[in-house]
Amino acid sequence: MSSEAARYIAIGLAASFGVIGPALGIGWIGRSAMEALGRNPEARGAIMTNMILSIAFAEAIAIYVLVICILLIFVG
Repeated sequence: MSSEAARYIAIGLAASFGVIGPALGIGWIGRSAMEALGRNPEARGAIMTNMILSIAFAEAIAIYVLVICILLIFVG
C-alpha cells in the first residue's frame, strides 16, 4: 500500500469517526425534545428553540471535521 493510499484511508476513517459523535448527539437531542413535548406540549416554543440551537452546535462539530478532512486532502 502506498503512502498516498494510506493517507486517504486515514482521512476517510477520520471523517467517519468524526461524525459519529454529532450524529448520535443530534439523535439524542431529538429524542429528548420529543419526550419533553409529550410531557408538556404548552412549552413547544421554548423546547423547539433549545432543540434547534443544540442541534446547530452539534452539527458545527461535524462541519469542523469536514473542513479538517478537506484540508488534509488538498494541503497535506
